[in-house]
Amino acid sequence: MDTSEYKRQVFSITGNITQDILDGKVMLSLVSHWWTQAIDWLADNAPQQLFQVLIFLLILFITRAIVKLVRKVVSKAVINKNLKLSHLMQNFFISMSGNIVWVIGIMVGLSQIGLNLAPILTGFGIAGVIIGFALQDTLSNFAAGMMLLIYRPFDVGDFVFAGGVDGKVSHMSLVNTTIRTFDNQIIIVPNSKIWGDVIKNVTHERTRRVDMIFGIGYGDDLLKAEQVLTEIVHAHPAVLKSPEANIKVHTLNTSSVDFIVRPWVKTDDYWDVYWDITKEVKLRFDREGISIPFPQQDVHLHMVKDAASDNS
Repeated sequence: MDTSEYKRQVFSITGNITQDILDGKVMLSLVSHWWTQAIDWLADNAPQQLFQVLIFLLILFITRAIVKLVRKVVSKAVINKNLKLSHLMQNFFISMSGNIVWVIGIMVGLSQIGLNLAPILTGFGIAGVIIGFALQDTLSNFAAGMMLLIYRPFDVGDFVFAGGVDGKVSHMSLVNTTIRTFDNQIIIVPNSKIWGDVIKNVTHERTRRVDMIFGIGYGDDLLKAEQVLTEIVHAHPAVLKSPEANIKVHTLNTSSVDFIVRPWVKTDDYWDVYWDITKEVKLRFDREGISIPFPQQDVHLHMVKDAASDNS
């Protein structure tokens, strides 16, 4: 390598190092300048910003206390027996009262730290439209929940047939209803399924009629059977005196004479009365010599002679 080439490489390396040093100094200078500005801004604004944050946190703390107080007051008001509100409506008023206070408290807190609420509310409106399209099924359930809230076809603790499910209502919300079946299964049914189908509330009324049918044979004493059924019904302590029980000959069936037996009972006593009377009828009919026929068919056989026998 000649001397000129060597000098050119040395100058090139030296220039690069010098440039790197200058770039480092510039970067360091910029960082130092930004840091100085940040320190100055904090020195000028930190006390005010810190005070605003403390005010915001204080407002949230006060809001939390107010929410507890409001929910307690509303809870005592809606549980009043004179109002006769359903559990769903009670939970709705309690929840909504607390949520409204929270929204007001957060808005007041945001305004105290200098935020403009107009863009925030506009953003909430746009987000609400987008969420509405995305959650159409949920909003449908919510709308059905509102209809259940208004019309009150059933309440927590009722035995119902709703949404294709039989059982006891254990919990209700504006989105779904939890039903505990008779074999102790938990089924959560969307409110839209319930409101769009037949609803049967078994325990809505305090009294209920027990419908039973008992058959006797055509050769049995009709009046005696009627007397025995009347004694059994009137002897049961859970059968109500009013409305009066109905015991009548109902149908001359294929192989039996059928009686309808329809006593009135308290709703809670329905199955006990049904089972007790059914058992007692069998025992009394056996003692009194009254038969309980079962379906029968008479089969008639027509003998056909052999063709060979006829020819002979």
